[in-house]
Amino acid sequence: MDVSAVTVIAAAIFVWGIVSARLERADLTAPIVFVAVGVALAALGTIDTPSAPESLKPLVEVTLVWVLFSDAARIRVSELRHDLGRFVRLLGFGLPLTILLGWALAVWLLPGLDLWLALLVAAALAPTDAALGVPVVTNRAVPSRIRRLITVESGLNDGIATPVVVLAIAGAASVEGLGDVGPGQALLELAIGVVVGVAVGAGGGGLLRWARREGWAAEGFVGIAVLALALGAYSGALLVHGNGFVAAFCGGLAFAAAAGPRGPAEVGFLEQASGLVSLLVWLAFGAVAVPIMLESIDLAVVLYAVLSLTVVRMLPVALVMIGAGVDRATVLFVGWFGPRGLASLVFALLALEELGPGADHAVAAIAVTVLLSVVAHGASAAPLAARYSASVAREAEPGVPDAPDVPVRGLPGRRSPEPPSDDGSGTADR
Repeated sequence: MDVSAVTVIAAAIFVWGIVSARLERADLTAPIVFVAVGVALAALGTIDTPSAPESLKPLVEVTLVWVLFSDAARIRVSELRHDLGRFVRLLGFGLPLTILLGWALAVWLLPGLDLWLALLVAAALAPTDAALGVPVVTNRAVPSRIRRLITVESGLNDGIATPVVVLAIAGAASVEGLGDVGPGQALLELAIGVVVGVAVGAGGGGLLRWARREGWAAEGFVGIAVLALALGAYSGALLVHGNGFVAAFCGGLAFAAAAGPRGPAEVGFLEQASGLVSLLVWLAFGAVAVPIMLESIDLAVVLYAVLSLTVVRMLPVALVMIGAGVDRATVLFVGWFGPRGLASLVFALLALEELGPGADHAVAAIAVTVLLSVVAHGASAAPLAARYSASVAREAEPGVPDAPDVPVRGLPGRRSPEPPSDDGSGTADR
């Protein structure tokens, strides 16, 4: 990448910061804009596409670490008790069904992929990204519990799918003779990552809570400390031969449980940092993955993308919601708004780094699905949200208060008021 490319990227980020609200009202989201910038840079030859995957590795890994940690840390399990059954249905049963159905479809429809690469495609496309459906999760006319359901699912399913993606990449690499880490070793690394992540997240969150209470922590530096804690969970797991990505996700969950009521607010700086690097990942996707997609695309890949966004997503949602007290309109609404976004892109770029050209066909399937999702979900979010909100009752369910909104990835500024102190005194933490 030369200086002119860096200049264009810096200018694009600055201009987006100035006009983002106006462009989003015109359904031009950050993914659309930065993918287009990446494609333009590749077309102009300012990015060396063949060597890009290896040079992008630090960016891709840091992005995934920060996104996994922040997604987990901003969701407090104790606040989800009213809809816990629905979350368990979507994440505990719906997500595995989605991966299995996507895997079977990839094996049947994409014969160029072996079993491991087919699993990679299915697992990489299972996580959803609520940030691609911003008009849905920020529209106050949509019942708060439905907005929360979509947002929480999006925040947790990428971390749950990560072990499956790691296992699939390890299996594919073993088959191709590209690495010495097979599926068995990958499972051991995942287990170590869980232990390290929980220890680092819980220890760091508890220590930060104590430091605030004692007046040791400067407010202006707390956010930076959380950002470093996410990287510490990742690197700490690597030091003991564990999986750093799983450690980051488990670290975020443990941090949320240990940091107290102020914990989610302190993830704000980390969310802003991950928002910046996420823009760079979308740009890298446009520059690296889109050219691969154009070379490998065929009718089977397009058909898989369409089915992945519809049947593979909506059928499991419909099945797990049977008996959950959810009407048909809500099932269809939640089923459709499962956009594929940042996590899928990062998984694709990781596969490209680890497997090289052997992953091209799998990356093409992921890329087509994500691009189709960006357009389809971006264009349909506002009109379908308005239509759905007009068709359902606005009243809260009897005996169940409206749930506060969960911050959406990429929208760190749209937060609820800061919670009260957790020291029992009724005053804010110092």
